[in-house]
Amino acid sequence: MIKTQNLTKEYNGKPAVNNLNLQIGKGEVFGFLGPNGAGKSTTILMIAGMIEPTSGTCTIDGVNVALDPLKGKEILGYLPEDVGFYANLTGYENLDYLGKFYPINDREREDRIETLLKSVRLNGVTQKVGEYSRGMNQRLGLALALLNDPKVVILDEPTANLDPEGVLRYREIVNELREAGKTILICSHILSEVKAVCTTLGIISQGKLVAKGSVKEVEDELIRQSNTHQKIVIKSINPELYTKIESIKNPDILEIARTKDGVEISVEKDIRPGLAEELKGTCSGITEMYLDRPGLEDLFLNVYRREG
Repeated sequence: MIKTQNLTKEYNGKPAVNNLNLQIGKGEVFGFLGPNGAGKSTTILMIAGMIEPTSGTCTIDGVNVALDPLKGKEILGYLPEDVGFYANLTGYENLDYLGKFYPINDREREDRIETLLKSVRLNGVTQKVGEYSRGMNQRLGLALALLNDPKVVILDEPTANLDPEGVLRYREIVNELREAGKTILICSHILSEVKAVCTTLGIISQGKLVAKGSVKEVEDELIRQSNTHQKIVIKSINPELYTKIESIKNPDILEIARTKDGVEISVEKDIRPGLAEELKGTCSGITEMYLDRPGLEDLFLNVYRREG
């Protein structure tokens, strides 16, 4: 649904986004992560057809959004980080006015507004938007992003101003959209939220995509890039454990170190099943074996540090 090819945006000759190649399929919930200044916002604005790339292309469902931005907006819903509305109108009146820019008839527009306001828990609210809390404003923005029944939805920091109940409802809405076959791109700094709803992740740093895939695939790639290694920690009361492990020939074993209560093995990948089989019957006394690897939060922090 979303495809970029060598997408590049330069400001004063310096690339903010640098030859970005990205594909997000139908029904995919894609979490887009990166430090401030990494190129997330610029990428989103190009995908939304709001700024033109310096070079390269971006298509949504086959529509080149730079060449045909109006067609792109017909199939795209976009919730910016700071959404603005007419303060002197109610939520319904804002959606009714803005909905007239879409090619839908009056009855359909009215029905959608009623359904969406109920979905984001704003039905029956008659106060002007200027009196809304930030969370209510955010929920109205989500309703606006879905007003044209888009095939693709971009959500920029969607939970930033929501209370716990609002976050739970947001998650439910994202799952409903995914089940309906919508493609969703979520840009957020809240890793727990991204992990809770996204099927795939992408990490951008210095304008380039440095990792993409499932949470585990992204963790594996960032571990590889950071030159850190995961460790298998074995706790044992058997003093022969170190000697036995040292005799095992496995190219994925990088280093073996004694600890006060066992052994730590630096490895390229998780080899616990094979290791357990090697040790079974010949090295009793093992009380615990687990994989110690950096989590996404720690690895993402390393990306931030590299960016700085």
